[in-house]
Amino acid sequence: MRRFGATLLLLSVLSGVFRGARAQEYGPPDRGQPGDPMIQQYLARETAKIERPFLDDAKTRDQWEQLRARWKDEYLYMLGLKPMPEKTPLRPTITGTLAGKGYVVDKLHYQSRPRLYVTANLYRPATIAPGQRLPAVLYVCGHSGMGKAGNKTAYQSHGIWFARHGYVCLVLDTLQLGEIGAIHHGTYRENRWWWHSRGYTPAGVECLNGMRGIDYLQSRPDVDPQRIAVTGISGGGAATFWIAAADERVKVAVPVSGMADLQSYVTHRVINGHCDCMFLYNTFQWPWTRIAALIAPRPLLFVNSDQDRIFPMDANDRVINRLERVYSLFGATDLVDAVVSIGDHAYRKDIRQAAYRFIDMHLKGDPAIVADSEVDLPEGKPPKRVYAIDPEKLRVFLRDEDFPKDELNTTIDEHFVPVASPKLGEFPAWKRGLMDELRRVSFRVLPERIAPAKPQGDSTTRLETEPGIVVALEPLAVPPAGQKAGRVLLVVRHAEEKPTLVERLATSRRPEDAIYVLAPRGIGPTRWTRKNPPNYVERCHVLLGRTVDTGRVWDIAATARYLRQRHGAAPVEVLGEGPGAVLAAYAALWEPEISSLTLYRPAVSHREADAPQFLNVLRVCDVPDVLGMIAPRPLAVFEVPAQALEKTVAAYERAGAKGGLKITPRPATP
Repeated sequence: MRRFGATLLLLSVLSGVFRGARAQEYGPPDRGQPGDPMIQQYLARETAKIERPFLDDAKTRDQWEQLRARWKDEYLYMLGLKPMPEKTPLRPTITGTLAGKGYVVDKLHYQSRPRLYVTANLYRPATIAPGQRLPAVLYVCGHSGMGKAGNKTAYQSHGIWFARHGYVCLVLDTLQLGEIGAIHHGTYRENRWWWHSRGYTPAGVECLNGMRGIDYLQSRPDVDPQRIAVTGISGGGAATFWIAAADERVKVAVPVSGMADLQSYVTHRVINGHCDCMFLYNTFQWPWTRIAALIAPRPLLFVNSDQDRIFPMDANDRVINRLERVYSLFGATDLVDAVVSIGDHAYRKDIRQAAYRFIDMHLKGDPAIVADSEVDLPEGKPPKRVYAIDPEKLRVFLRDEDFPKDELNTTIDEHFVPVASPKLGEFPAWKRGLMDELRRVSFRVLPERIAPAKPQGDSTTRLETEPGIVVALEPLAVPPAGQKAGRVLLVVRHAEEKPTLVERLATSRRPEDAIYVLAPRGIGPTRWTRKNPPNYVERCHVLLGRTVDTGRVWDIAATARYLRQRHGAAPVEVLGEGPGAVLAAYAALWEPEISSLTLYRPAVSHREADAPQFLNVLRVCDVPDVLGMIAPRPLAVFEVPAQALEKTVAAYERAGAKGGLKITPRPATP
């Protein structure tokens, strides 16, 4: 039931752009490469599998409450916040104060973690009675380029309004576009693909910074700790969801243009309009609206604009309908509402009025219509826009040289999520523990046992490895008719050119060898369009709980099983170089019928630039551990840095298979 924005919704219905509107896509689909249709259809199918069963797990309030604790743990893990960082001292520091008409602004910073600085402006009434505790608003910012003043200064009119109306309002800079600028676009354009393996998303930083902002508000003697709201637009709308879902101290949430769903992001390519701070890595394959539903039954106003290309109306309908269904489980549909404004991605009068009124209603018990929402708005257009307060006067650090020398903001992606360093114990238990955790957080999309690939029609060079995915298999050498293969050599291709180790095989092969080259998905005949930015295919995969390289591991394992069947159970050895070597190792980890491995120049860490990436893998182990888990099967590794695989050697020794490991170090550079 939608009461709060009923008039606006009616206008949208009459204009023909809301109810019944067809899906809004973000640009035409790529068609420049032969694999584009295949991968896009695959992503759409997998999206539907995740989104369709939204309430299958919890059809009653009791079921929802029973699952809430588990979901909360999963949610925090997907943000990189499990385990939750210790609540270290905030060390709040006020660097200056400004007085306005009816309000005061404190310029301050605090440390959400040691050396992770959050710059902010705190707006408060000019006069507060002794002992009075006021409701508070945490305002989280969208992407506004305000230069060295920080994006917080673009939203000053909101802070002023709240302060004049009896609130304490803390307006936070974001990690990117804040005073101490860092990066939100690691996988969008910066090729920091190790973020996937690290389980790092800037959404986690924005969530933590907001939660610690609530800590700061609650520490103030002028704030009522039981009356705190969070709101913001765009990136701030997304952060509103992140924070309110994670922190039940948030009593009211008003996200503005902050969430679509997987069908929109993936199938309709809306992800291309968003940077990385808008997403967590969907490790546990959640229907996306579950994030927002964690807020239930606390008051939630879901605000959007009918012509917003990056938060389209078809997704808006699906999200609010699902939220209303969840709130109905609690008998609280009066606490969730939707407002749709006519226009594009921006604040307008009706949005401001609705947001302020909703917060007034639920923090003050005041449902009165807001009549003064348009005071102190900026005037004009950039770069000549005029603000009520000169943005430069709101800087926390007045000069660049005032920035703290020990800041971690600019390198927080290196520190935010802990990296695992598993200690080798008794081999079977050590291996089983790592494999169980890898299955839980990195490879949960793989079936318990990957089925053999299936030839397509009469072809033996086109194999379907999983439904809808076809890969290319090139036979290089096959024993004469009537002669069985003594062994099968499967070479993993990792780039458009043929692997150089094929030439090695030409001089070392045995007459009874069958040799094949596999081009996994996205390579050779199934290559898809790659544009940086926005890296559509690679980024979509993590929203579905996998990576492109997870699929390639599936391809190798399925092909190995197919070849073993085809050649009368002959042993299958997989060979790879560079990225292909690491992919081969993971395929062997999950497929016991791969009898041995030969790897040339593998990456020795997922932090290396060309290493394959798997969700959260560095939170579990790294490449040397995985190679060690291959024991006791034969493993030959060529041209690796000396001492790089000490953990692999130790694992083979612990497994009693020292003789099965051959390591040839990389020649020393003269």
